[in-house]
Amino acid sequence: MQNYLIKNIQVVNEGLITVKDVLIKKGRIEKIAAVIKADDSNCTEINAEGQYLFPGCIDDQVHFREPGLTHKATIYSEAKAAVAGGVTSFMEMPNTIPNALTQELLEDKYAIASHTSLANYSFFMGTGNDNAEEVLKTNDRKKNICGIKIFMGASTGNMLVDNPNTLDRIFRESEVLIATHCEDERIIRQNLEKRKANPAPLTAADHPIIRDEEACYASSLLAIQIAKKYGTRLHILHITTEKELQLFTNMMPLKQKRITAEVCVHHLHFTSDDYERLGYKIKCNPAIKAPHNREGLWQGLLDDRLDVIATDHAPHTLEEKNGPYEKAHAGLPLVQHPLLLMLYYQQQGRISLEKIAEKMSHAVADCFNIKDRGYIREGYYADLVIVDPRQKVKVTKENILYKCGWSPLEGFTFPAMITHTFVNGRLVYGNGVFNESEKGMRMAFER
Repeated sequence: MQNYLIKNIQVVNEGLITVKDVLIKKGRIEKIAAVIKADDSNCTEINAEGQYLFPGCIDDQVHFREPGLTHKATIYSEAKAAVAGGVTSFMEMPNTIPNALTQELLEDKYAIASHTSLANYSFFMGTGNDNAEEVLKTNDRKKNICGIKIFMGASTGNMLVDNPNTLDRIFRESEVLIATHCEDERIIRQNLEKRKANPAPLTAADHPIIRDEEACYASSLLAIQIAKKYGTRLHILHITTEKELQLFTNMMPLKQKRITAEVCVHHLHFTSDDYERLGYKIKCNPAIKAPHNREGLWQGLLDDRLDVIATDHAPHTLEEKNGPYEKAHAGLPLVQHPLLLMLYYQQQGRISLEKIAEKMSHAVADCFNIKDRGYIREGYYADLVIVDPRQKVKVTKENILYKCGWSPLEGFTFPAMITHTFVNGRLVYGNGVFNESEKGMRMAFER
């Protein structure tokens, strides 16, 4: 296995930026020091003066569409886009076809990833109203999965969990993290019927009115109430409203929290003002909402009420994204650009480099108890990203790697470039060239 010595790089890690040398050996970080000399001929030196070294991003919410929806994406295609964007590990959702509602179907996805994914991987166990027995088999620690996913809002197939007895049992008996999509279907249906009473055609701009702030708040509140009742380890995905922030705390360290929350890059970037320009391209669930919500999300991220940044990468073909309203699919392809987008906001003065590393790597590892990843530490897996702040990247159709072939960020120019991505010590992406000779690993969790 090739070893690497990264010289004179600005290491962004655990709240500090320090110029160091970093030695990678046998897939792990062997040594971090002011000066390191290569001690064997099998070591490639990279002079990285003026560049930054980040821990690989860990995206805790993606939809890679395999099996069953491979006309949109595959684990291979989207993991390749991920590593080009500095995402070295991902956790994928169960609303594929068939839905991952049994242990056997879940393991089928792990088997696909083991043969095709350039990034490290884990998969959520899916829930429906009638598979609680199967879901709770994940309490077996040997299963080694990231968590259980509950859609408390509509999803593909038989995955809306609205049976109070099912919710109560899973929250009561689960010994692993439960991640929830929180939207109240009753409120959404009422809003839709109310809007349909208006004869004007539905448009993309109606989406945050139909899937409104109250639908999110009511569902998140319910999930938290059940979790507090049983002491459940709850992680609420893609928070979109300022109002929901009152449900979360920053009064204790992340590792002590039993209830945590995620914010996604598109909710930090877009607002409802962008529907006029982008239309259904930015239709997603939960919806991108009014500007005051984006400002609230930024505040909640920076003051640690929101714990991690993710993408909710959810590709569809452009044909599927076209209207009319009720047929336009919800979801955005984003996994190639989250780190670059946050670096744009760092340049704008909204977030520090250290905070980016915390929210996209450290905190995700802590939140999910991921073993030996998420930090730049001796002995940890060498999941690392080199960023050159002196180069710029414009998003074009030619450099988009998603199978769906488009991005809501087309035409946007980032103020930095990802030049190298290491996964388990292997240089899988270097200056635009991929090394696909080996695949990523199944992530392990310390519980």
